[in-house]
Amino acid sequence: MRGTRTGRIRGTRGRGIALHAVLVLGLLLSAFPFYWAVIMSTHTSSEIFSFPPKLLPGSHFPENVRHLFAAVDFFGSMLNSLLVAGSVTVLVLFFDSLAAFVFAKFAFPGRRPLFALLMLIFMVPAQLAAIPQFVIMAKLGWIGSMTSLVVPASANAFGIFWMRQYMRGAIPDELLDASRIDGAHFLRQYWHVALPVVRPGLAFLGIFTFMSQWNDYAWPLIALTNPDNVTLQVALSQLNGTHGTTDYGMVMTGALLALVPLLTVFAIGARQIIGDLAKGAIR
Repeated sequence: MRGTRTGRIRGTRGRGIALHAVLVLGLLLSAFPFYWAVIMSTHTSSEIFSFPPKLLPGSHFPENVRHLFAAVDFFGSMLNSLLVAGSVTVLVLFFDSLAAFVFAKFAFPGRRPLFALLMLIFMVPAQLAAIPQFVIMAKLGWIGSMTSLVVPASANAFGIFWMRQYMRGAIPDELLDASRIDGAHFLRQYWHVALPVVRPGLAFLGIFTFMSQWNDYAWPLIALTNPDNVTLQVALSQLNGTHGTTDYGMVMTGALLALVPLLTVFAIGARQIIGDLAKGAIR
């Protein structure tokens, strides 16, 4: 019996070690592109393409930063991206969660056909809507302004679907019934009952929306016709060196600095998700 138990313990330990080794390997493979971006941002283009490749940081990061700030209005473009991504995120969290609350917890005529139509919209590629969206924005006189980026993205089918599925399981019907007995109207139920319960879902949707808007390139390139009023991704795409060659050290420096707001938002949102899940587990 002791030999059998010892064999089982050793087998369990061996499987645990193998699993951790696979996870560590996956972590290293996932982190290497970010590490390589850091390395590239500290070298010149000639050093980046040298052989053997340089795997340690260089000394040209300050120089690349100076070239970057001289080539584009980095902070102005970053401010534009922050305004667009932040505004869209706030609007999406409000409108999508409000619509999802109705779909998830209220019965009304036409709910199923409307939700089916929402799913059809969800499956339509965004590229197909670029031309009609541009025509609408042009007729409204919004082409060239940030409004053309914020208003069309203020609600989306994915966010409504995600929050609807989350609310169906997270908000007990008894909780809403109790709030109705206490005299809570619809908006009070939404604000004081539903939102506190679904904060982890809202945090995920906020992270996803902010990242999507921050990394969006095609629609800002089409809608923002003024080259002095572009988002950061469009500005970074215009980084070219002399004689038509690309300074990859400068480009990677810009890409690396552009990650700072994303990492900040992800850290805040992930902390919110983990904290609320931990509170739910304790309760």
